[in-house]
Amino acid sequence: MSTQPLRTAIDLSHVIEAGMVTYKGLPAPLICDFLSRDASRERYAHGTEFQIGRIDMVGNTGTYIDSPFHRYADGADLADLRLSALADLDCVVVAADRDQRIIDRLPLTPEEVRGRAILVHTGWDRHWRTERYFEGHPHLTGNVAAWLVAAGAALVGIDSFNIDCIDTGERPVHTHLLGAGIPIVEHLCGLEQLPARGARFHAVPPKVRGFGTFPVRAFALV
Repeated sequence: MSTQPLRTAIDLSHVIEAGMVTYKGLPAPLICDFLSRDASRERYAHGTEFQIGRIDMVGNTGTYIDSPFHRYADGADLADLRLSALADLDCVVVAADRDQRIIDRLPLTPEEVRGRAILVHTGWDRHWRTERYFEGHPHLTGNVAAWLVAAGAALVGIDSFNIDCIDTGERPVHTHLLGAGIPIVEHLCGLEQLPARGARFHAVPPKVRGFGTFPVRAFALV
């Protein structure tokens, strides 16, 4: 019999709902029946019914992961991502100042970063599904992204609208991290429930060829 203590799963993902807007300018998901329960009764035996759902959405919906293919045509797509880069990662949660929009350094040593998921807790998820969420969000800079690459981060996540500043068309954080093969998870939530050290992070998308981003059910075991 195992003597390992049971761990608690903490959900770090937003719910995907019909009509919700994750990123202005991108279409909201359409969620409907492909086969309704009423219609299914004509196909199956008496008392037997099923629902088959249909969803039409872009990959950047809800809490999602970016693979290198999102930024680079020759980068690894969702099907190429190794499970070891997405699941059961030792994680470090870094709390940013609530009034800090530009995050240009993290209070970590390279030894604390190497091989770990670095999750930046800004608290911006409190604005989810409001107009405030889209404006003036906290973000990393290219400098800190380059430092995370050099330090050997396994994955980087943030509970904000975008890990990059979107004031211009440049995306240095995506460029550095995805260029180094480091997946990015955006629109996380609930990071305040995690300890700064010791949780195990999971964010696995479906194995889709030719896709760069997709929603994940991100969670941590504590």
